[in-house]
Amino acid sequence: MMASSPISSTHHHHHHPPAPPFLHILSLSLHNNKFSCFNKTHKQRTSIILQATAEKKSVLDNRMLVFVPPHPLIKHWVSVLRNEQTPCPIFKSAMAELGRLLMYEASRDWLPTVSGEIQSPLGVASVEFIDPREPVAVVPILRAGLALAEHASSILPATNTYHLGVSRDEETLQPTVYLNKLPEKFSEGTRVFVVDPMLATGGTIVTAIDMIKERGVDNQNIKVVSAVACPPALSKLSEKYPGLHVYAGIIDPTLTDKGMIIPGLGDAGDRSYGT
Repeated sequence: MMASSPISSTHHHHHHPPAPPFLHILSLSLHNNKFSCFNKTHKQRTSIILQATAEKKSVLDNRMLVFVPPHPLIKHWVSVLRNEQTPCPIFKSAMAELGRLLMYEASRDWLPTVSGEIQSPLGVASVEFIDPREPVAVVPILRAGLALAEHASSILPATNTYHLGVSRDEETLQPTVYLNKLPEKFSEGTRVFVVDPMLATGGTIVTAIDMIKERGVDNQNIKVVSAVACPPALSKLSEKYPGLHVYAGIIDPTLTDKGMIIPGLGDAGDRSYGT
């Protein structure tokens, strides 16, 4: 489609529209290790922005933010995933639908665009395309991340997918990397979606983000997409990666000794692939 649309006077720019009106922005403050939750009405948003400009470096740049987009479809697919009666193929497709919605929300103010003029059937139009020269890197964490990332290429016009296999020892809960398809270096300014359904202890996601950062990506250019997140993982991410954004279907309160989220949705990999 893009090839047949000549773009004249092309220039390249990045958009920074105002933050989307999410109801829940959970920002993890590093000072007291407590979660502060903003219900972002206009009044509260103003006070946050004033606070941000009052400090030398913007609070919003310094903080990890967790977005739980208040969309009924997101609640619906989380509910389907939670249900122990949901059969395997439906679980997997629900995970894929949830991923589609979360990636849509996460890419809202984040994609580089190219603007110019094209000829429509009825006249000349000023247009903006997603810049095909700057594909978003999608890093699904195997196995379960594959289902959540399934629709990345259908909602994002330009993507590259790099698989990362990380397993967790059931006794020690320590992560091991068993497959690494990341490039040796990401090109400058590459935006990366790290896709992992369950943020429980945070061990796996920290391993993945560290590997991505070693390859030249800043916190601000990484977004984590997950179905369910738990406070221990969020605290760990908040301490390690200021400026990171996490998009979650829901935040659950409890983690067991075995590193399982309660109520959660069980083992996402097992339930996606029936093993």
